[in-house]
Amino acid sequence: MDELYELTELQREIRDLAHQIAEEKIRPVAAHYDETQEFPWEIVKILADADLFGVYIPEEYGGLGGGVFELVLVVEQLSRACGGISLSLAGTALGTFPILLYGNEEQKKKYLPDIAAGRKLAAFAVTEPEAGSDVSNVKTTARREGDYYVLNGLKQWITNGGEADVYTVIAMTDKSRGARGASAFIVEKGMEGFSFGKKEDKLGIRGSATRELIFEDCRVPASNLLGREGRGFFVTLKTFDYSRPGVASQALGIAQGAFDLAIEYAHNRVQFGRRITSNQAIQFMLADMATKIEAARALTYALAKAVDAGRKINLAKYSSMSKMLASDVAMEVATNALQLYGGYGYMREYPIEKYFRDAKITQIYEGTNQIQRDVIGKELVKEVAQRTR
Repeated sequence: MDELYELTELQREIRDLAHQIAEEKIRPVAAHYDETQEFPWEIVKILADADLFGVYIPEEYGGLGGGVFELVLVVEQLSRACGGISLSLAGTALGTFPILLYGNEEQKKKYLPDIAAGRKLAAFAVTEPEAGSDVSNVKTTARREGDYYVLNGLKQWITNGGEADVYTVIAMTDKSRGARGASAFIVEKGMEGFSFGKKEDKLGIRGSATRELIFEDCRVPASNLLGREGRGFFVTLKTFDYSRPGVASQALGIAQGAFDLAIEYAHNRVQFGRRITSNQAIQFMLADMATKIEAARALTYALAKAVDAGRKINLAKYSSMSKMLASDVAMEVATNALQLYGGYGYMREYPIEKYFRDAKITQIYEGTNQIQRDVIGKELVKEVAQRTR
């Protein structure tokens, strides 16, 4: 892989460290956390001690000074061992990007050092019962009262919910303005009127906490407004532009992990007196799986590097492409990997069925792949219109 992507020495060290932790610390306990749905605080501490929570956070705020690409490298390696446990770090990045992108200096100094050190996890809260793919349909409200905003509403399916200490929350400050009336706030665990609802019992990524957030006259200091009023929808879209490569890298890790298991199993599996890898049909399956993984990796890496370099690209289009492609590949590879295991793959005794379950969510959250295709299509049409003016 190194010969294709020209990683720096530091990037290789970060990747290799993440890979070592994934293999030595995460893989042995992945099944346990999947079965119990406990939050992996033991692994969080290991990742924090290795400074991996801060790889994308600037040095002046306690991070390692990397960017989206370094985050992608870490999340991919952790997800090779467990797509659920990796979300403790990836979900924190999702909740941190709004602060990185739109926080003022005071907010960054207050929140980023603890996040970079892994002392506090973060989460991003936009999804509601009626605001899934349609993020503009947020019902949670924020009413200004003096030096505070009073939040009321319900958020659902929030990654790191209940475990995180810092939440970026999207709420309506002016319903009459529609999407332009949404604003973004930093809400801390323990604030009066902020509580948690049920923890979801999920198909996959069961080592990650997914909970409801409940706001009942929750008083948030006005100083915790991100940017200015009415920018919440813009904050959401831009956050997803930066975070979708992270979802793509999670999908890449799941796909690579499933492939690794499949090719090892196929090499050792003997039927009709010979290894099944001697069958051309199996070789073709493996070839397609490996090629599609590498294609998704190439797009995701190229996008992450372009973002970090500040290149003027159509970020919405390419981030949607990377998320869509990588997650579709993850689902296809996990499905075919399970197929290679035959009946054994359907049994909980073998780890491949977990990759199959974990892969599915990558096609759904942070915008379903139908939404990604809608975004890509609209951006393509817009580009044509601009060229023909």
